[in-house]
Amino acid sequence: MTLFEELRDDHDTQRTLLDLLVKTQGNSEGRDELFQKVKTELQHHAAAEERALYVPMMEHDSTQEKARHSIAEHHEIDELIETLESTDYSSSSWVASAQKLQHLVTHHLDEEEQEMFQAAGRVLSDSQKKELAGVYRKEMDAKRKN
Repeated sequence: MTLFEELRDDHDTQRTLLDLLVKTQGNSEGRDELFQKVKTELQHHAAAEERALYVPMMEHDSTQEKARHSIAEHHEIDELIETLESTDYSSSSWVASAQKLQHLVTHHLDEEEQEMFQAAGRVLSDSQKKELAGVYRKEMDAKRKN
């Protein structure tokens, strides 16, 4: 698998988890469990993705700005997760923030898949794409074990 295939698989997981999260109701065990899964998945993915995709992209002038933009979006996602953590699950503002998170993450994933992958594909060799897939998967596996 290439790095882009690995990332797409995890993007699909994130979309599914977020779809389920915004459908939860009130201060329930299910909402808490799903939110914790979403939070963990997004945090692990962002860290591994930055190492395997964005750091190599920053080494090239033509993709440096795109990589910085995506890292800034990861920071926005982190801030929204912090907002959700400090909001009561039964609050209507929690649902609004969860929907905002879903929109932000979905936008970010779509942008990566439609723009970032193509830009990175032009500067990374085929062997790098496969090697970086291993870097990403190893990082994700290590984070999931902790």
